[in-house]
Amino acid sequence: MEKPWLAAYEQGVAPNLTYPQQTLSDLLRETARRYPEHTATNFVLKYILGGRFTVGGKLNYKQLDTLVDRMATAMYQLGVRKGERVGLMLPNSPHYLITFFAAMRIGAVVVNINPVYTSRELQQQLADAGAETIVLLNLFWPRLREIRPETSVKRVIIAHVFDTLKFPSSLLVKRSQQRSAEWVEVRPEQDIFFFSDLLRYPPTPPKVDIDPDEVALFQYTGGTTGLPKAAMLSHKNLIANVTQVDAWVVDGQPGREKLLAAIPFFHVYGMTTAMLYGIRLGAEIVTVPNPRPIENVMRIIAAERCTIFPGVPAMYIGIINHKDVASYDLRSVRVCVSGSAPLPVQVQEHFEALTGGRLVEGYGLSEASPLTHGNPVHGRRKVGSIGVPFPDTDARLVELETGANLPFDDQAQGELCVRGPQVMRGYWQRPEETAEAIDAEGWLHTGDICKADPEGYFYVVDRKKDMIIASGFKVLPRDVEEVLYMHPSVMEAVVAGIPHPARGDDTVKAFIVAKPDTNPTAEEIRAFCALHLAHYKIPREIEFRDDLPRTIVGKVLRRLLIEEEQTKQQPVTLDIGSSGNP
Repeated sequence: MEKPWLAAYEQGVAPNLTYPQQTLSDLLRETARRYPEHTATNFVLKYILGGRFTVGGKLNYKQLDTLVDRMATAMYQLGVRKGERVGLMLPNSPHYLITFFAAMRIGAVVVNINPVYTSRELQQQLADAGAETIVLLNLFWPRLREIRPETSVKRVIIAHVFDTLKFPSSLLVKRSQQRSAEWVEVRPEQDIFFFSDLLRYPPTPPKVDIDPDEVALFQYTGGTTGLPKAAMLSHKNLIANVTQVDAWVVDGQPGREKLLAAIPFFHVYGMTTAMLYGIRLGAEIVTVPNPRPIENVMRIIAAERCTIFPGVPAMYIGIINHKDVASYDLRSVRVCVSGSAPLPVQVQEHFEALTGGRLVEGYGLSEASPLTHGNPVHGRRKVGSIGVPFPDTDARLVELETGANLPFDDQAQGELCVRGPQVMRGYWQRPEETAEAIDAEGWLHTGDICKADPEGYFYVVDRKKDMIIASGFKVLPRDVEEVLYMHPSVMEAVVAGIPHPARGDDTVKAFIVAKPDTNPTAEEIRAFCALHLAHYKIPREIEFRDDLPRTIVGKVLRRLLIEEEQTKQQPVTLDIGSSGNP
């Protein structure tokens, strides 16, 4: 097929790559062999004594690989076998890396679990995955205990934040946590095991034959429709994607980078761009369990001199608008890749001026491990574009109703479809939804409405499901949001279509977080929009808020905003007279 985007590739990026025939366990083994004494994880919890002392701990690659062997031995002796699902309900920490790669080493399948899930959400995911083992922090135990009888969980491994730390950090963290109101004491019970005890097992895991085509990960996603379901990602899928990322960042320096891991590993974006890419590169992975408040991230960048910073727009927005940003030296940052949500142009430009590094927008979805597109890091990028397809990745646009291919002409808008080695094997126990998502030719239908220019740069116009129908016209939220971000008083904005119970169409509503020390009015915002938007795109309703609801990855929960609005609406009743006519 025609691939005009190949001309945009930076020097050194090949259109076709050679992918190692290895498992994810092999990935860590290889790096530990090459860089045994290099720092693998730098677990940063807190700075004290004016920043002269860090509460946390480091592991080099040899130590990390040995701990993985110990945990793999322990899990196998506890009864975990190849193909069994192991839930990980952990923040970014050495615990996550150790248990993830231990599961990979014995052929188990990791099930990523969001630590903020309620008991109901946790029960639904564990039951759907059929997980028999779960690893979680002691703080999360009460939620599991409440619903465990309704799941297939046989083994519970309880971790404490201080498990992998050395004295005096271990003592400081332990005492601090035990004094906290959130502290949860877990008593030994049958089938409850402690992470620290399992690290005492010998580093002699059994040899398990694992084919790279076998499933490594269940990544739960809403997909293009319906309830959350598990995208089945193989070792081969994830190795392919991290190989593509490695090729894309042409100036990545093996064994010398400091990669800030502030986006969660339990989301596949953080897993691939922070954890797996960091290991592929032999980087020091500066592991941040909680990036909030944003000054945590700023302080760590300045203190640790981080060079690579994968993130989400909310992080970059928070940094450039922080009142004390000038107090932090952020100029060690060289490369940033933004994903998970649209990156406003003004944010990109301001962040680059602040740090001197390159901030480029990429694109992906859980079903593709997740990355499929990116702007060239040091090459030509285009305003508002998600960039061009990665090596060995095909992309096309199809007409929403007929499925016909559309031209790359800056005008035609259709659903983005992608195909490549990073595309999932399918949804777990969802054959019909798998068939809807991936067609017979291997094209993954993303559910995103895009356009592309003749040079092969793609632009996300919006999600199919987020399109607003107002007064018979189609309104794409991103069109309106880009204009709102142009207003000097707007820090964050999201636009949604609120169903109107009487009219039967949508009301365009904007939810805005104003910049500090500004006080814009709805009339002012609407007048500004009128200068840049057709009349039917101008928000009829504007609500100013202190913050916007987000997922832990940083995506704005547009759906939640719509649901909040719907609960406010009064039911419409018609006065029916005796004649039966309204």
